[in-house]
Amino acid sequence: MMPLPEPGNERASEPALWARRLMAVTWPAFLSACVLELLVFSLVDPLDLHLAGDAIGWTRQGVYTAAFFVFWIVCMGSNALTAILGEKVAR
Repeated sequence: MMPLPEPGNERASEPALWARRLMAVTWPAFLSACVLELLVFSLVDPLDLHLAGDAIGWTRQGVYTAAFFVFWIVCMGSNALTAILGEKVAR
C-alpha cells in the first residue's frame, strides 16, 4: 500500500488529499465518540431513558448504537468545522 502524499505536495492527487482530509476528520471523531459513549453510559442506564414521560422501549444495545452514531456525527461536525477554519487561516 502506497503512503498518501503530503498536503503541500503539488504532485499530490486530489482524491488522495480528499481521503487524507476525510480521515483527519472521521478518525478523531470516532475516538471522541467512543470516549463520550463510555462516559455517558457509565452514568446513565439506557433502560431508564424516557421521552415525553414514556420509556423509549429500545433495547440497551439499540440505545448504545443510536447514541454512538449521534455522538460520532456531532464530533465529525466539530472536527470538520475546525478543519475548515484551520485551512482558511493557513492560506
